[in-house]
Amino acid sequence: MTVPNLITVARLFLVPLVIWLIIQGADLAAFWVFVLAGVTDGLDGYLARRLDQRSELGAYLDAIADKMLLVSIYVALAAVDGSPAWLAIAVVSRDVMIIGAVILSWLLDRPVAIAPLKVSKLNTVLQIVYAAVALGSRGYGVDLGAALPALAGAVVLLTLVSAVAYLAAWLRHMAGAQARP
Repeated sequence: MTVPNLITVARLFLVPLVIWLIIQGADLAAFWVFVLAGVTDGLDGYLARRLDQRSELGAYLDAIADKMLLVSIYVALAAVDGSPAWLAIAVVSRDVMIIGAVILSWLLDRPVAIAPLKVSKLNTVLQIVYAAVALGSRGYGVDLGAALPALAGAVVLLTLVSAVAYLAAWLRHMAGAQARP
């Protein structure tokens, strides 16, 4: 186990903590734990490159930690009425669709390469921004008026665009894979 992978595993352990803090109404603490998770995300990637400790395991762990954190925060915020339920449904549904497509590809013996699309990277950034702003505004008691709902709308729109892009890429892959002897 490398240092970057240990940091990523530590980030996985922050997920239940941040969810518990949201549910307990400790939004400011949840915001700062989320910030800490973001710092560890940057740190593990930096160290993996700097120490030349990049690994396939690390790439998978990093993606799992990121998804667990974001999906959990969206669901927890929706559960405490800190975010619209439709937003959590969109974020979770997209990720379930992607995971389902990958699993189905494996089951059909037509594995698909797992590589983030540019729109997906932008979507992830916007999801992180929304989560940070939602937690921060709740934690610091700042009313953002229409800004937070507008940001939620942008997140759901980009989430849907990303889902369609992944679905199109997956369908092309599956059609090409089936055409081969």
